[in-house]
Amino acid sequence: MKQLIYRSQPFGFDEAMLAGILSQARRNNRRDDITGALICRHDLYLQLIEGPAPAIDALFARILGDDRHGDVQPLLSDEVTDRMFGAWAMLDDEAPSLFWSPADVAAGALEAASPVDLRAAFARLRRRTLD
Repeated sequence: MKQLIYRSQPFGFDEAMLAGILSQARRNNRRDDITGALICRHDLYLQLIEGPAPAIDALFARILGDDRHGDVQPLLSDEVTDRMFGAWAMLDDEAPSLFWSPADVAAGALEAASPVDLRAAFARLRRRTLD
């Protein structure tokens, strides 16, 4: 199973756009056996997706071509044995205080983050959601 974490810059971020992204993702992800989580705020989409490698590769290709995302940057791509978000077709969270600040993101903190740091951000989200 493949796990991919990427970042992108929202284009025209608002609640209606986010609702559209989430609705489409949940529908398609159930169909394609993909699970994951999206951390979103006005300056950042940070997403973890996991599932069969061909499905993840096809989804990421669609994301690259989606004009609601700018400056899409893959941060981690790895084979994993267990899903981190197996219960969620796409969990969403607007949790800016749990993660890197806008200044940190602008300075390249996500690109410099280790795989452990990137997964830790999503692990915090998962724990918080389960509490």
